Amino acid sequence: MPYRAPDSENPRVRRTRDRMLAAARELLAETGPAGLTYSVLAERAGVTRQTLYRHWPTRSGLLVDMILVGNDSYPEAGSDPAAVATAWLASLREGLSDQPRRAAVLAVAAQADTDPDSAQALADLTADRLAALNELLLPSGVQVSQDEYPLLYGPVLVRVVFERAEVTDDFIAGVVARWLSWRSPG
Repeated sequence: MPYRAPDSENPRVRRTRDRMLAAARELLAETGPAGLTYSVLAERAGVTRQTLYRHWPTRSGLLVDMILVGNDSYPEAGSDPAAVATAWLASLREGLSDQPRRAAVLAVAAQADTDPDSAQALADLTADRLAALNELLLPSGVQVSQDEYPLLYGPVLVRVVFERAEVTDDFIAGVVARWLSWRSPG
């Protein structure tokens, strides 16, 4: 099942969690991943480190929540796979245009080689986003396999992270067209 932010019945817990995530976003934007420590974050958010660990036992869990929480431009399910994939990639573009979110993605990816928690978080994040995309595609009857999923998100990540270039609507349309032609050769 795709990621869903934890729902707390307790408004105080929800507000505290939101305050901690907002403080983490600020810190990540100001200091980069190295400056995002639980000690500094606890001080900035006005909570104890124990409170942080209760919500996020690992730093990678905090980073994943920073990546997934707060994207207001989430696409809707639909029967046209091209339209759904286009909206999905536009949502990815919007998410990666947010500097703290992009920094969190890069931090989890960078740590994955040496930190088992980050490696697992990255695998879980990828599986979660694939499941979410497939949920959106259900009305179309199309499902994206693990092998073809990078054909969709890979070009957008390369354009943003390595090329530092704009991801235009035309670029997204070209990615979707190539993906659809790969699905139906000939």
